[in-house]
Amino acid sequence: MARKEVVVEDVVRLMANRDRIRNVGIVAHVDHGKTTLSDSLVARAGLISKELAGEQRVLDYDEQEQARGITIKAANISLGFTYDKQEYLVNLIDTPGHVDFGGHVTRAMRAVDGVVLVVDSVEAVMPQTETVLRQALKEKVRPVLFINKIDRLINELKLDAKGMQDRFIKIITSVNNLIETYGPPEFKEEWMIKVEKGNVAFGTGFHKWAISYPRMKETGITFGDIYKFCAEGNHTELQKKAPVDEVILEMVVKHLPSPNTSQRYRIPVIWQGDIASEHGKGMVNCDPNAKVTFMVTAIQVDEHAGEVAIGRIYSGTARKGMDLYMGSQYKTEKLQGVAIYMGPDRVPVEAATAGNIIALVGLGEVYAGETLSEGQMVPFEKIKHHSEPVVTKSIEAKNPRDLVKLIDALRKIAKEDPTVRVEINQETGEHLLSGMGELHLEIIEYKISHERGVAIETSPPIVVYHETIGEEGPEVEGKSPNKHNKFKIQVEPLPETVLKAINEGEIDDKTKGKDLIERLIKAGMERDDAKKVICVYGSNVFIDSTKGVQGLQDIRELLTEAYKDAMKAGPQAKESCVGVVVRLNDATIHVDPAHRGPSQIIPAIKRPIFASMLQAKPALLEPKQKLVVTAPTDYLSGVINQINARRGQVTDIAQDLGASNVTANVPVATMFGFANDIRGATQGRAAWYYEFLGYEKLPASLQGTTIASIRKRKGESEMVPTARDFME
Repeated sequence: MARKEVVVEDVVRLMANRDRIRNVGIVAHVDHGKTTLSDSLVARAGLISKELAGEQRVLDYDEQEQARGITIKAANISLGFTYDKQEYLVNLIDTPGHVDFGGHVTRAMRAVDGVVLVVDSVEAVMPQTETVLRQALKEKVRPVLFINKIDRLINELKLDAKGMQDRFIKIITSVNNLIETYGPPEFKEEWMIKVEKGNVAFGTGFHKWAISYPRMKETGITFGDIYKFCAEGNHTELQKKAPVDEVILEMVVKHLPSPNTSQRYRIPVIWQGDIASEHGKGMVNCDPNAKVTFMVTAIQVDEHAGEVAIGRIYSGTARKGMDLYMGSQYKTEKLQGVAIYMGPDRVPVEAATAGNIIALVGLGEVYAGETLSEGQMVPFEKIKHHSEPVVTKSIEAKNPRDLVKLIDALRKIAKEDPTVRVEINQETGEHLLSGMGELHLEIIEYKISHERGVAIETSPPIVVYHETIGEEGPEVEGKSPNKHNKFKIQVEPLPETVLKAINEGEIDDKTKGKDLIERLIKAGMERDDAKKVICVYGSNVFIDSTKGVQGLQDIRELLTEAYKDAMKAGPQAKESCVGVVVRLNDATIHVDPAHRGPSQIIPAIKRPIFASMLQAKPALLEPKQKLVVTAPTDYLSGVINQINARRGQVTDIAQDLGASNVTANVPVATMFGFANDIRGATQGRAAWYYEFLGYEKLPASLQGTTIASIRKRKGESEMVPTARDFME
């Protein structure tokens, strides 16, 4: 029997013992060595040879991942291990480290209970390290730490044994500061990283060895020995005494929780339903005999099997042929198959029990974040991505005959990666593709042209701006074209606390009824206003402040449609609006439905919204990035000049081991071409990383020219309309 078949048999057998399951993500900053480390764990389970581990990067099975040497999407593998004479099942997710693919990390955090945080010993805790750890802690996912590439401390930085230990202490302190700041209060002390606890290991994934405090005591290896072996380049001896897979596995088994333990405290965080209900009890107890509850964390589109839903089963046992209710689509579908992932291979299994990361096949249209269950239940909390698409390209098929293929490819890609936004401009017929950054869009373009076989043409990248207001606008009356319907509308800025709650995913357009009212009040909205909210759209709110208006209920859908249209494309630059409260103060509505159709109502709502906004200190917001540049101190002035030339604000300069780390806030719009310029300024010696920082007001001096250029690009007059243009 082939080795892989034996492995699958082992996995299926071990899935039932929930105390010996570990659902683990490997997370890190880009290039800190996650996938190389994963190789050693895969090799231990017998799926690849130990000699190839560290070079094969088996979980980077995507063609572009192999070509670029980075992880682009999360890869799942279920591995059976024997440790200390006990058998364990480790469901492993190798996640991307590049900020453009952070959405995959966010979704993976929902499926796992613990993470191995990998940190490069030379680069230490970087921005993306902070981001992924913060995401894990928010979902009550427990971390252990692996300090990787420690041979670099000796060979490149020429540190001695004492210098190495000081470096480790600095990294551990940085990680503990993050746990102290973002960790769940009840677990902060227990989850702290301490050498003597054994929840931190040091080593090199590439050379396949690692050491932890328990392993030092067991083998008698000291830091002096490590220094000596690394300086001599003798990694073989360390590999024999402390193989990286054993040391990491020991940490995972001893310090990361089983589903039986974790679901007791994680379910109340990710699910707001009644814990005492049938579904609630099943999930908290990780009960394989309860009703099935499943959260989709990723979608893979398979040419033969259709959409494959990957995610975590929290209760029950999934079997082919069972009916599952889809929470966001209010319908039931029959499950065609259950599978587990072995890296690139999806292997069918008879059944899968609670507490595992699995794949479900044949449910038709599925979405990342979807709740699947036996019978109806309250859906899981929405997965909130910490970044949003800030760079857009126009994309067209070179051959008009390929238009249908292009639309199909875009639809599938948007399914697989919810951080991609695809929209069709009905007026121009072009497709707009928005992503997290230039690299994100490059990868998508490659997938369309090479994997889907559609030749495409794209525009240069465009930055996504938002429109907002700075103060309360006047009440404006809007009349329908036939003058039979009148609406009095006013806009005002959304309170900061409510805006924050929406941005953090506590409130969204799917929150309804009493739940919406309570969340808005909790976020700081007046109770009377919260009760009158008709609709939340993006980070904008529509409030009905009218009293006793006849016929308003009959046109409610049209009111909502008009409000959404206005928020999708604001009055200044036709960019989406954020942080706007629209109030309907009064209305006069014709009794005859023939006089109050869409062509009458929609302009009568949109026009006064725009007129009020244009008198409420309207402004454009631009996306900003936190940029960290590391370069030898000799090149510091060159780095700062590059940042200043891009309207960047330097927030911190730190010096460490002959290198300077410059942290700055920079507008996304000025960052195109940065890679070439920074290489030139530092003779190729700089490393840089960035992460999404949010939106800030564009400087007043740039508002007019930026709005005019956006309008021109969209085929509009460059003259910015005034309130009078929208008033009768």
